[in-house]
Amino acid sequence: MGNVLNQQPDYVISQNALGVTRKYLYEGGMLFREFTSHWRLGVLPIVHITMGINPETGKRLWARGVIAVGRKAVGIIAIGQVAAGIISIGQLSLAIVFALGQLSIAGIFSAGQAAVSPIAIGQFAAGIYVLAQIGMGKYVLSMKTQDYEAICFFKTLWLWCKNLI
Repeated sequence: MGNVLNQQPDYVISQNALGVTRKYLYEGGMLFREFTSHWRLGVLPIVHITMGINPETGKRLWARGVIAVGRKAVGIIAIGQVAAGIISIGQLSLAIVFALGQLSIAGIFSAGQAAVSPIAIGQFAAGIYVLAQIGMGKYVLSMKTQDYEAICFFKTLWLWCKNLI
């Protein structure tokens, strides 16, 4: 048997009004799937979703789009194990505005097991306003530190979020 990576994979390609789906089923039953929407914002598709290992490269594809979903994702809204964007959700989450994840780092707000940003909420957190089990920052509300400024800030934040709902 020759090197499978040197052959063009036999994709099953389907199209509908929303976009194009590319699928490849490995002999062992593993599935590669990629969805790319027809609509675009500049060069980015509005939605790009990846799943599985690309048969052409033998690696996972980065999902890149306005909304990007995949093991590795980059977009305005990115969801994946490794996610980067303006808003991101993932195990390792890097964001300009909001990050949610096991390790989350953001320019404004982050929440997760370990969170780093000006407003950080997590088990371990660092920032300016920090709500954490173990926290470091200017205004900290933690098991050891109950800064008055932090208490006021997080009460106000809670009431603001509650009113949104």
